Amino acid sequence: MSDLKDWISPARTALLIIDMQADFGATGGLMDRLGADVSATPAALAAAGRLADAAREAQARVIFVGLQNAPDSLSPAWLERTRRQGGPTQIDAQPCLSGSPGAAFIGPQPQADDWVIAKRRYSAFFGTNLDARLRQHGIDTLVLCGLTTECCVHSAASDAFHLDYHVFIAADACAAYGPDLHQSALKSLALNCAIIVDVAQVKAVWECASAPTN
Repeated sequence: MSDLKDWISPARTALLIIDMQADFGATGGLMDRLGADVSATPAALAAAGRLADAAREAQARVIFVGLQNAPDSLSPAWLERTRRQGGPTQIDAQPCLSGSPGAAFIGPQPQADDWVIAKRRYSAFFGTNLDARLRQHGIDTLVLCGLTTECCVHSAASDAFHLDYHVFIAADACAAYGPDLHQSALKSLALNCAIIVDVAQVKAVWECASAPTN
């Protein structure tokens, strides 16, 4: 991908760090307590941290997206699907309740100039002002990472593509609850709406962009 330096130039690109929150990826978080395999999370968190550092150094926009559930945020369809699958429908059993420890970001943390986007559904674009803010700042390209590859990362990537953004997935800075889910999601994304890259490729471009010139 010899054109990658132009495709993800910091002037046009934002890094979206999606749902790296305790309930989704931490040992002792809700998904871990429910038996999900969170063993791939630490490596993805570390990789996302390296991406965030490189983005800030290159002056690319860094955006943290996080689920913030509340009593009025869960639609009847959401709750009924959960009930039909035999899961709990009470609000205190839902992930990432606003203000709770489970909603806290894990791994890389927002800094003063980063954006923080709260969402109520899987996609970072649904019911948020993310699209408008990106367009206001002339951003047409997104590098996505986060949790989980097949759910919220996939949803955001698909919506971004439908909104005419150029979408890249930093594969090793994403994780799912099992390698099969991760790999199948990446295959689907590559087939339909995104270009798959790794953290080293993105860092190399952004580090070059931030290097002093003589």
